[in-house]
Amino acid sequence: MRLALAFALFASPAFADSPDAWEEFAQNITRACLALVQDPGLSTIEVSPHGSQSYGAALVTLTADYGTDRMICIYEKLSGVAELTTPLPQE
Repeated sequence: MRLALAFALFASPAFADSPDAWEEFAQNITRACLALVQDPGLSTIEVSPHGSQSYGAALVTLTADYGTDRMICIYEKLSGVAELTTPLPQE
C-alpha cells in the first residue's frame, strides 16, 4: 500500500521538476478544460503554472457574439478530471 501511494505521489505532475514536465502539465489542463466548453466562440485559457498541491487551475475566457464569459477550470492532478465553474459575474 505504501509503495502504491508513494508511486502515485511521485508520478503526479505536482512533483514535476523539469520545464518539459510542467509544459506537459499545462497542455493536459488546457485539453481537459477546452473539452468542457460547450458554447461556440473563441476560447482562450490561462493556466496557473503549477496550481496547488492537488489541483491545477486555469482561467477560461469565451468570446462569442453575445459577449465574453470568464470561468474557472479546476483540474485534479491525480485523476486528470476537470470541472468548469459557471461564468464569473461581469464587472
